[in-house]
Amino acid sequence: MDILDKIKQGFTSLRVDESYKNEALKFLSDWVSKSEFNEYVPQIEYLVETEKWDELLDSFYQIIPFGTGGRRGLVGIGPNRINKWTIQASAQGHSQYLIKKYGEDAKSRGVVIAYDVRQYLKEGVYDNTRPNPVWKLNCKDLAQAAAIVYAANDVKVYLYTSFSTTPELSFSVRHVHAVGGDMISASHNPPEFNGKKVVDETGGQLVPPNDQELVDVVVNEVVDIKTVDLNKAVEDRLIVYLTDKDHKEYINAASSSSLNPSYRSAKILFSPFHGTASTSVYPVLKNLGFDITMDDVSGEVDAKFSSIIFNIPNPEVEEAYQNLIEPANTINADMILTTDPDGDRIGLMSKESDGWHFFNGNEIMAIQVAYLLQELASQKKLKPSNVIIKTIVTSNLIIAIATKFDVQVIGDLLVGIKYIAFEMNRLEKEGRIDDFIIGGEESHGVVRGNYIRDKDSCVAAILLAEAASMCKDRGITLSGYLKEIYSKYGYFRNYLTEIRLPGAEGISNIAKIQATLRADKPDHFGDFAISQMKDTWEGAPFLSETDKVSRNMLVFYLTPKDEETIHIQVTIRPSGTEPKTKMYVEIGRKPVPLEQVDSDMHEADKIRELVEKAVIIDLYKILGIDFPERGFLLFWQLSAQDKLKYFEIESDIEILSQVESKEERKEKLNTLLKFLGSDPIQKIDKAFIAKNGKGIFEYLELN
Repeated sequence: MDILDKIKQGFTSLRVDESYKNEALKFLSDWVSKSEFNEYVPQIEYLVETEKWDELLDSFYQIIPFGTGGRRGLVGIGPNRINKWTIQASAQGHSQYLIKKYGEDAKSRGVVIAYDVRQYLKEGVYDNTRPNPVWKLNCKDLAQAAAIVYAANDVKVYLYTSFSTTPELSFSVRHVHAVGGDMISASHNPPEFNGKKVVDETGGQLVPPNDQELVDVVVNEVVDIKTVDLNKAVEDRLIVYLTDKDHKEYINAASSSSLNPSYRSAKILFSPFHGTASTSVYPVLKNLGFDITMDDVSGEVDAKFSSIIFNIPNPEVEEAYQNLIEPANTINADMILTTDPDGDRIGLMSKESDGWHFFNGNEIMAIQVAYLLQELASQKKLKPSNVIIKTIVTSNLIIAIATKFDVQVIGDLLVGIKYIAFEMNRLEKEGRIDDFIIGGEESHGVVRGNYIRDKDSCVAAILLAEAASMCKDRGITLSGYLKEIYSKYGYFRNYLTEIRLPGAEGISNIAKIQATLRADKPDHFGDFAISQMKDTWEGAPFLSETDKVSRNMLVFYLTPKDEETIHIQVTIRPSGTEPKTKMYVEIGRKPVPLEQVDSDMHEADKIRELVEKAVIIDLYKILGIDFPERGFLLFWQLSAQDKLKYFEIESDIEILSQVESKEERKEKLNTLLKFLGSDPIQKIDKAFIAKNGKGIFEYLELN
């Protein structure tokens, strides 16, 4: 039996649609037979020998598609993994697309390529005793691999000499008047991920149908991947390195969001989460005169993101800040600012009377908008023609604030900063770009100014640091300021949760959730009646398949059960970059006196919790899963499979208390929890405590 027959036989054990298997076999046939893939064959053979059919199927059933942020996924072997081939195939297709669109201008104006700090160091997937072309593959390797493809197509490349941020890429494309650019990064994803974000000549991500046109070229028109020697391309000036002068131009532009230089009193601990923003946020705030200290540990470049709990360098995850509390207290900081590894998202914690408080992306956006409008109004720089831009899942509190200041809001955009950038481009074409004052999304990202078309953590860092300083000068905290905002405009409780469903089977289940909701049109989630359902697939015809993907969103309006709640909104959509269904819950409340805000927030959060549980339980039912109540106590970013597996092995953990040897108990516990990855106890302990009254370490006497 040859290798393809073995794979075909192995695939019979997988419960996925036959179309996925057929596509995987088609790609596998190429990868085991064509010379261009020879270096990958030993690891494909290893996956077959070890019967890793799920891994093989997921690696080969498709070419990584475009999502809301471009191409992103696990590093590995196959067309549905990030490796030199997938990056170079994308670069070849991008070259052909640019030449088709811009002609000779594409060659002379060229592209900019930037990259972050990632490197593939994950153990256990492949056999590192055999040749392994993805082992220790880093972003710089992938950037150079892409560069020599563009150069071979006579497309000039502006290449960074070291890691840099996504916002700096956007700036540089505009700065050198390039026709496009690439960011080699996987943003805030775990360390085993990487990817390539493509931007257009404006410095923004491609929107439909342009992204579909690029995908079609990459998938259907790439016959051969051209390459040229890197050193030869540099000699021929086909590859040009960007300089420190170019970097300083970006720093100057990014510093322009400062509104009031008298607000500088807040003491800041900053962490780039081991990534690139040590080159952006830190020098920008330092140059503007803020009292900022970079964390010694997470300020160092580290592709494993070692000091971050769960090794997930995401400012949206509160647990990621855990190792920053002690150094923040040591320097007596007022606030902690963080960024993801590619430096476009911002994170915030504030020192309060009862400890450190974490702010989600909607709260961060509300603080910035309120401070910005308040400051512009006081400086008499605010006009009725001013525009704020947000996505549909970003808090409607923004609209409430803007209305009071008589400012326009474009507030129903599809998810993704690229749609905000598209509106900025429209305003620029209309000669109204100066009316634009800020754009933002719930995923911790904002954009301001006309130097960029992507989110920039520098903008948020400046506005938040000034707002915190203003609050400190007034003798209040950022939480106190936010409560003042709620008292004036109403409390909006925004909450993001997810059902993570990796693998080809997961993709099927994600599609099943959306399809079932569309077909059945539920009239309730749990005890909450649905008054209206909005399907963004309805209305205008699809511009492209990517447009269809971006518009795959269902918005449910639930009937409030009390007079103080003005609306309940639940938005359900597949993620554009990760294998999961995302759920955005918003509870909107009427304004109340300041002294009643705390109790009002508490009431809203109780409603939020009930809505969240009702929605998630109903979505699991669509998948035939009876999700246990204690499942909500598990770490929210665990996959559905891992959550269910925990409950399968929970009794096995309890039985370990009968093992006499402490070392043996510890060893067996580690074996049981290996599937959970880093910091496994912290991911499951709350659920264990709810059943047993003790944490796992205490229960097993391993303290």
